[in-house]
Amino acid sequence: MSLQRRPPGRSRLVAAIGSLVVLGGTLLPWWTVGGADGLPVRSGNAFDSTGIVVFVAALATIALLTLPYASERPVVADRWPTYALVASIAWVAFVLRVGDLVLSRAFEFAQPTEAFTRAPGLWVTALGLLIVARAVYDIAGAERR
Repeated sequence: MSLQRRPPGRSRLVAAIGSLVVLGGTLLPWWTVGGADGLPVRSGNAFDSTGIVVFVAALATIALLTLPYASERPVVADRWPTYALVASIAWVAFVLRVGDLVLSRAFEFAQPTEAFTRAPGLWVTALGLLIVARAVYDIAGAERR
C-alpha cells in the first residue's frame, strides 16, 4: 500500500493558511456593543448566526487539502471548482452575517477606529477569506496550465 506523496504546492499551502486565519477569526468577537455610559458589554462571534457556515467552510477547505493524502489514487474533489464552491459559500455566509449586523445597528461606533477594536474577528475572518480566494485563483491558474 503506497499512499500518494506529491507535494501540496504553494497555492494549497496558502489555502491552508487562509483557512487557519478564518478559523481564528471565527473565534474572536464579530460584534461588541455596550461598555459606554455604564452599559453592560455584549458581544458575539461567528457562531451566533450564518457565521458558523464560514467556520464549517474553513474546516471543509482543510479537509479538501488533506483528502488526496488519505487515498492511494488521485481524488476527483481535489480540483479548483470544489475549492471555489466552498470559498463562495463562505463568502455568501459572511456577507449575509455582515448585512445582518449592519441592519441590527451593531456597527454604530463613536469613532471609526472602534470598528477594529470592537469587531476584530470580523476583520480577521475577512482577511482569511481574501487569502483563500487568492489561493483558489492560483489553484485554478495552475490547473489550466
